[in-house]
Amino acid sequence: MTRAVISAAVLLGALGIVAADLAASEPLNPFRAPPLLALGSGQAASGAHCAAPAR
Repeated sequence: MTRAVISAAVLLGALGIVAADLAASEPLNPFRAPPLLALGSGQAASGAHCAAPAR
């Protein structure tokens, strides 16, 4: 097998995964999204390790 065949197979596989994800997921609702920057709003970050308080 040549590099072109392998790279084409990987590219088609990646495109297949993206297509399957787009077909199975619902569209994003921008009105339910958290703010990108919530400086001074009183909203605490959640859902990630950086949202945990330092110990």
